[in-house]
Amino acid sequence: MGTVFSFDVRGGEPAAVRAALDAAVAELHRADEVFSTYRDGSEISRLARGELTVDACAPEVAEVLELAAEAERVSEGWFSTRYRGRLDPTGIVKGWAVERAARHIAAAAGAGGVSVNGGGDVQMLGTPGAERPWRVGVSDPLRPGGLAAVVSAAGAAELAVATSGSAERGAHVVDPRTGLSAVTDLLSVTVVAPGLTWADCWATAAFAMGSREGLRWLESLPGVEGLLITAGDEVRCTGGLAAWLG
Repeated sequence: MGTVFSFDVRGGEPAAVRAALDAAVAELHRADEVFSTYRDGSEISRLARGELTVDACAPEVAEVLELAAEAERVSEGWFSTRYRGRLDPTGIVKGWAVERAARHIAAAAGAGGVSVNGGGDVQMLGTPGAERPWRVGVSDPLRPGGLAAVVSAAGAAELAVATSGSAERGAHVVDPRTGLSAVTDLLSVTVVAPGLTWADCWATAAFAMGSREGLRWLESLPGVEGLLITAGDEVRCTGGLAAWLG
């Protein structure tokens, strides 16, 4: 998936943790093999070319495309699996794969706390220790090396943090209505939600919408909070975000 993954597992029997980690890494490699748009022979590339049907693909393909269709419906088309006219579900695959890996490790290893980071998007389950919550720093797009905020998972059995923006990868988010790079006043959108699958989707969609519409839309989603930073160094937050900062 063209990025770095890291794992932080607390508790559990060491052999079970190692086996769960090995299985999770294998799952991530498999997801890359199935969904990579950079591999001509991947199932998603062959599906896009009409060489395969969804039914002929691995079961994960139908699962991801169904989730993507729901994301498109909820976002009123701002999230899409069409990238410049071609099938491309990568906007949902990473979040889905990271969340699935974290849940697999937690279930298989009997760990008290699991955190999986995929390219800066994080799924957290449980806790790292007694009365110690997971905490995630949110990069400041205008101040390299600085933090715009710190998200604390205190009080949550599961929490995810996903950021979409142009600071590190340039103008890679596309406006699905035009097929061109999104024209937005935003530099980054960070979304906090229970699961990374949706947090990743909602961050992408809100970024494409722009600060005003993106903030309004995130406010309408239950259990979702957002932090939006504009090119003019203006910070906008949903009403409930403060409960997750610390």
